[in-house]
Amino acid sequence: MNTRLSRTRQDLADFLRRKRASVQPEEVGLSRSSRRRTPGLRREEVATVAGIGLSWYTWLEQGRDIRVSAHLLDSVARALRMSSEERQHLYLLAQERPPSAPADTWCEMPPLIRVLLDDLTQRPAFVMNLRWDVIGWNAAGDGLFAFSDYPKDKRNMLWMYFADKRLSCRVQDWPRQAAQIVSSFRRDYAAGHHPSDMQDLADHLQTASHTFRRLWRDHDVQGRCEGRRSFEMPDRGKVAFDHTTLIIDQDRHLRLVYYVAVEGSPADTLSIRRSAIDLASE
Repeated sequence: MNTRLSRTRQDLADFLRRKRASVQPEEVGLSRSSRRRTPGLRREEVATVAGIGLSWYTWLEQGRDIRVSAHLLDSVARALRMSSEERQHLYLLAQERPPSAPADTWCEMPPLIRVLLDDLTQRPAFVMNLRWDVIGWNAAGDGLFAFSDYPKDKRNMLWMYFADKRLSCRVQDWPRQAAQIVSSFRRDYAAGHHPSDMQDLADHLQTASHTFRRLWRDHDVQGRCEGRRSFEMPDRGKVAFDHTTLIIDQDRHLRLVYYVAVEGSPADTLSIRRSAIDLASE
């Protein structure tokens, strides 16, 4: 047996036994017998509350080499009243991967991240969720993308790129950039668990944009969306930016997208902000 897998299964066994011992019968709607000697729950009680077979739970807790589904792990996590952090730990031990992203996408800006954005005064930056809704930005980011010009329900990077030509018409080499953007979103779409809101967005974009519809149906999946992107700026011509995406909250799937003007590019932060805002108001 692989040494790492053997160690992981032992860790899984220890973790489940400790969690089982920490949950009281009353917490899951069971009565406490006066003759109970086992601290916490019995294995058969966990299986009953989880709605799974006793043999399957026993094998799982013993760390046996069995294949378990996400449904079974979620049932065990609920029965043992696991927190989101404990559920993620369970998945990592049992399947060596984190659980799928939740269906609902986070739409609130954490206060500390708001401070971080405000501190980034020299470079365009914004925060988006798994659905690519933009939930926060700094002044330079608003200058480049004019987020404040969009209503909240349209403040989504995919919608802005594909359903509103004010942004895409400024992007140089748009066909290549469009393909990269859609393939990157494909990765996030697959990461979601029953992503009804993401499916609704994709459906609407296929109706609104022939380009998006064609690229979406290609099912092309590449790496994350980063690299170099150039924008046409009034009175400045083409301005090139290097951009990257940083995970700032893994559990809520929030990412900080950060743009840096390429050295020697004909623009500084102030002129980028002014030019982009003027363009958005035309």
